[in-house]
Amino acid sequence: MNSHHRPSSPSGTNLDPWYNNYADRAAGLSVSEVRALFAVASRPEVVSLAGGMPAVSALPQHLVVESMAKVMAEQGSVALQYGSGQGVPRLREHILDVMAQEGISGSVDDVVVTTGSQQALDLVTKLFINPGDVILVEAPSYVGAIGVFRSYQADIEHVLMDDDGLIPEALREAITRVKSSGRTIKFLYTIPNFQNPAGVTLTAQRRVEILQICRSEGILVLEDNPYGLLYFDGPPPAPMRSTEDEGVIYLGSFSKTFAPGFRVGWAIAPHAIREKLVLAAESAILCPSSFSQLVISEYLSTADWKSQINTFRGVYEERKNTMLAALAEHLPEMTWTKPNGGFYVWLTLPDYLDAKQMLPRAVTELVAYTPGTAFYADGGGRNKIRLSFCYPTPDQIRLGIRRLTTVINSEIDLLETFNATGPLQTIRQSRSFSAPPPDLD
Repeated sequence: MNSHHRPSSPSGTNLDPWYNNYADRAAGLSVSEVRALFAVASRPEVVSLAGGMPAVSALPQHLVVESMAKVMAEQGSVALQYGSGQGVPRLREHILDVMAQEGISGSVDDVVVTTGSQQALDLVTKLFINPGDVILVEAPSYVGAIGVFRSYQADIEHVLMDDDGLIPEALREAITRVKSSGRTIKFLYTIPNFQNPAGVTLTAQRRVEILQICRSEGILVLEDNPYGLLYFDGPPPAPMRSTEDEGVIYLGSFSKTFAPGFRVGWAIAPHAIREKLVLAAESAILCPSSFSQLVISEYLSTADWKSQINTFRGVYEERKNTMLAALAEHLPEMTWTKPNGGFYVWLTLPDYLDAKQMLPRAVTELVAYTPGTAFYADGGGRNKIRLSFCYPTPDQIRLGIRRLTTVINSEIDLLETFNATGPLQTIRQSRSFSAPPPDLD
C-alpha cells in the first residue's frame, strides 16, 4: 500500500471542496468504532459496556484538588509556562519509581513524557514507518494503535493469539510470509499484559521466545503496558523491557492508574531512538503540559499512590467477577476470556452472528458494546465482542448483560425465522453452541 489515489476533480466533492488537496496519508484517517460509540453510550439510559474508561470516581479527588492548589500556589508561573520537550525531570523520577514496581530500571534521561501513551504511539510510528512498511500486530489489537498505523500508511500484518497471548510460531510464520513478499518489517506492536481487547496475558516463557525471535530477525518491539499494575490475583510476568534494553521501546501511561484527563504518558527507549522521540515530540507539540505533569508529580509525592492502585484493583476485580458471573448465568453457551487484570472480557458469539450488524439492535435495547471488527485491520472479528467492566457499576453490569442476552437471543430467533429448516434450528433446539478454535482471531 504505497499510496491512495483519488479521482481528480477541481471542485472536490459536495461535502468537502478540499478533498483533492489532502495528502495521501489522510486516506488512512477514519472514525473508530469506539469513538462513534461514545455519543450513544453517554446517554444515561444506556448501559455502556463499550468504552475503556477508568473508574475515576474511586480516585480521592480531594487529594487531586489539593495537589492542584499546591502546584498553583508554589509553582504557578512554571505550571502555566512552556516546559521541556522531554518532560519535567521530577515527574520522570516518579515514572522510574512506577516502572520499578514491574522490574524496569533506568535513568531520568531515559524517559520521554508524552501527551498520553497515544502520542508516544504516534511518534514511534512517525519515526519508523514509510508507506508500505509492515507492522506486526496481535490479532486482535488496540483500535487506537490500528488507527495510528493506518494513518501513516503502514501495512498491518496480524499475528494470531490464544489464551496465553501472542503465539511464537505464528510470529515466525508472519515474519517469513512478509519477508517472502519483499516487504520490510519495522516493528512488532504488543500489549502483553491484560491485552486490549482480549484481556489475555502473555506468558513468561513466550516473552523470552518472542524476544529471541525479534532479536534474531532484527525486529524492534513496541511494548505497550497501560494495565500492568492493575492485576488481580498476582502480578503478570516481568515486562520485556526489564530484560531487553536495546530492542524494546516501552510505553506507559497514567490514564489507567491515575486519570486520563491529565493526558500524561511516557516512553522509555534505546538512547538513539529516545533522542529522536524528543525531537519528534518538540516538532509536534513543543512540550507536554507542564501543569498536568506537576500535578501528577505532586500527587505521587504526597499521596499513597500504591494503596490507591490497590483500591483500583479491588474495584476492577469486583466488576470483572460480576461480569463473568452474569455471562455464566445468562449466556452459558458462549465462550469468553477470563482476565486476571485490566479492563476487558473478549466474548465469542456463534460464528453465524455479526456483532457489528447487531449493534443497532443493542442500542435500541439500551446496551452498548464494541464489535470485534474494530480491533482488526483486515475485517476479522465479526463474531467477537469486547466487553468493558471498568466503568459500569456491578448493578449496571448485571443489567447490561441481561440486555445483551436479549439482543443475542433475538438475533438468533430472527435468523431462525429465515432458516427454519437449516442448521440454526438444530443449534437453537439444543442451545449448545460448539466451542470456537483456541485462537482469538
